[in-house]
Amino acid sequence: MSTVSNDLDQPGVIRSDKKNNPSFVGIIPARYASSRFPGKPLADIGGKPMIQHVYEQSSKALDFVVVATDDQRIFDAVGSFGGIAVMTSDRHRSGTDRCFEALMNIQHPFDVVVNIQGDEPFVKPEHIQALKECFQKNDTQIATLVKPFVQDDDFELLFNANTPKVVLNNRQEALYFSRSIIPYYRNAPHMEWLQNHTYYKHIGMYAYRSDVLKQLTKLPQSSLELAESLEQLRWLENGFRIKVSIVDFETIAVDTPDDLQRARDYYAKLDL
Repeated sequence: MSTVSNDLDQPGVIRSDKKNNPSFVGIIPARYASSRFPGKPLADIGGKPMIQHVYEQSSKALDFVVVATDDQRIFDAVGSFGGIAVMTSDRHRSGTDRCFEALMNIQHPFDVVVNIQGDEPFVKPEHIQALKECFQKNDTQIATLVKPFVQDDDFELLFNANTPKVVLNNRQEALYFSRSIIPYYRNAPHMEWLQNHTYYKHIGMYAYRSDVLKQLTKLPQSSLELAESLEQLRWLENGFRIKVSIVDFETIAVDTPDDLQRARDYYAKLDL
């Protein structure tokens, strides 16, 4: 049985010979098993499985997109709509590891891998483009996205531990990610923090140079990562730099059956 569905061997899949014009591949990690929502990638939204929505949205910004899965049902579903899927191990602890195995399996020398969340059926092509633009700088190793909190946001949203916050340096690189509010604004009451400082919410999409991705998969878990349960802290602790692009909109993530219904309602209202 093949481990790659359909055909990636198309004209143009070559490694760029210019550092400022890298080649990109989007990889969508997609597991069937989930404690909160088993089978989520195959959940129907408007007559299509969710993974197809993610694939089609991603393809608006990338010439080459691959689904990396550990389940034959997802593999077959991707093949049925003409997409490319790669079978990967069911033992991976993170989407980063699954992305690297998929990159090795497709055996094409892409310069940059964009790791696309498989539970965001309305992923914005503009988000992917923002990540791609980070790699116009030759020294970019990893890139991710943030969105500023706005002054009208409720303080509880800023306080929410399920919403990681990010602080940046003057080169627009991540200094730290935390589930706590960073920075602590000392000279104002909590309810006035958003009026006195720009706080950033992390949007969990990444892109990595392929050689950097290989190095990341070899790193052991770090103390900060274990404390915050945020994988990207492992990379920072080991000296990798994360370039940050600032965007002004978010996407809809589907984590539970209730989220799925909201996604269906949203899709039904789209002017398609």
